[in-house]
Amino acid sequence: MTNPVLLIENLEVSLPSWSDRRHAVSDVSLTVEPGEILCIVGESGSGKSMMGKSIMGLLPAPHVRASAGRIMFEGRDLLHLSEDDMRAIRGGRIAMIFQEPMTALNPLMKVGRQIDEVLEIHTNLSVQERRKRVEDLINDVHLPDPQRIIDSYPHQLSGGQRQRVVIAMALALEPALIIADEPTTALDVTTQAQILHLIKELQRKHATSVLFITHDFGVVAEIADRVAVMRHGKVLELGSADEVLKRPKDPYTQALVAAVPGLKPRLSEKQGADPLLIIRDLEKTYTTAAGLFGGRVRTVKAVQKVNLSIPRQSSLALVGESGSGKSTLARCIISLEQPDGGEIILDGNRISGLTRKQLRPFRRDVQMIFQDPYASLNPRQKVGDIISMGPVIWGTSREQAMEEARNLLELVGLKREAAERYPHEFSGGQRQRICIARALATKPKLVVADEPVSALDVSVQKQVLELLDHLRKSFGLSMLFITHDLRVAATVCEQIAILQRGEIVEQGETASIFANPQHQYTQTLLNAVPGKEWINGREEATH
Repeated sequence: MTNPVLLIENLEVSLPSWSDRRHAVSDVSLTVEPGEILCIVGESGSGKSMMGKSIMGLLPAPHVRASAGRIMFEGRDLLHLSEDDMRAIRGGRIAMIFQEPMTALNPLMKVGRQIDEVLEIHTNLSVQERRKRVEDLINDVHLPDPQRIIDSYPHQLSGGQRQRVVIAMALALEPALIIADEPTTALDVTTQAQILHLIKELQRKHATSVLFITHDFGVVAEIADRVAVMRHGKVLELGSADEVLKRPKDPYTQALVAAVPGLKPRLSEKQGADPLLIIRDLEKTYTTAAGLFGGRVRTVKAVQKVNLSIPRQSSLALVGESGSGKSTLARCIISLEQPDGGEIILDGNRISGLTRKQLRPFRRDVQMIFQDPYASLNPRQKVGDIISMGPVIWGTSREQAMEEARNLLELVGLKREAAERYPHEFSGGQRQRICIARALATKPKLVVADEPVSALDVSVQKQVLELLDHLRKSFGLSMLFITHDLRVAATVCEQIAILQRGEIVEQGETASIFANPQHQYTQTLLNAVPGKEWINGREEATH
């Protein structure tokens, strides 16, 4: 038996006295074996990230601190090392890949210099040797044109490229352990698949152990050797990936596994005879002017000759990666942007090209649910005022609008008393329910949902998707559901349109396209779904 790379025994992380519970991590014992990928799975607030920060010595002391237990690494207890000793281990022997690469990278430093800085601090390599090492690392993470990448600033790279840079920094000193904290959550599905494949490839190549923190069992199925499931700071279940994924024992684990969206598309239901929304040859181009000190003019064709229609009381999923034009199309539909060409017809009325005054009668008919529920709610207004504002603008008395707002809160699964509270007093899933209630308040005909569940935990995501589907049928709504996740599209929409670089490359019934995708891009999206084989095997076993 070889010694584990990391040994955690009875770890406790204490929270401040004003917190809703005493411990972020409570009596956790785990090991990470040499060359192993151990996935820590749990929802927001489960303590998984706090455990990762405990290992790295990054807890926000003195309010949050490791109050009991041991974290043994290479014969030393990390909880009792000096800051100088921890600095030598942090980045050298243990490295961390953070969730959001843009916040992990210095926006004022070129990428090559940021990787070089790790080597400069921790090694005695010469400038030329460090330069060669940086180039090798850039090649290792499969970034194109290493010289260009080295001389680029973080904002000049895509999200996937930035995450590869962060991985290169983590690998710079050949660490014995890498802690990856939700490194693919913010990425498109194809980029996510590439990053997961890259982490696994590099882990094998460098014989590195990985502690991989995630909330997505699809990711677990793709990458894990063993799995630990956490809830409220405790480990509820621990076992091999095969055992936990196929034979989960704890009811909470079973619920998390069941909440992973499947790839069995829903069948088309009876739809309205005529379309509610028609989009014909829609175009939108953005032009970035030359800067103060020169530079070339940049033109981006965000939407190109798009044709779509959504029948009454039906839902259509618009699927594509970041930069495909999904959100631009949505903004054109709700008239936050004016298209450069083509037309948008809502319920028989042409709404594109109208002035703000001409648009006013149609505003209440189209409502939007945004991706980030916290950013889209006014933090200074009570929830009841936020929901009732639309009806009040349209002439409903304040008393009646507030009563309707309370009824809507009940309808979306919250208490009537929530109307008197502020957005920050709710969880992410609850805030999204408030956004849904606000969208329904004006009794719209069409709801545009722009990635409404991408920021939510998997079980909350399932609840919100089921709620949206139920409300759509109850209110007789049509819905345009924008997502990059084909699993979500299969769950809620009968029709699907695939958008790539501003063009619709394939559209039709969801079941037909899933069964026989014609376009290569659609095939790529389907193949990139994390844990696809496990999801398909689970669905076959249940039917």
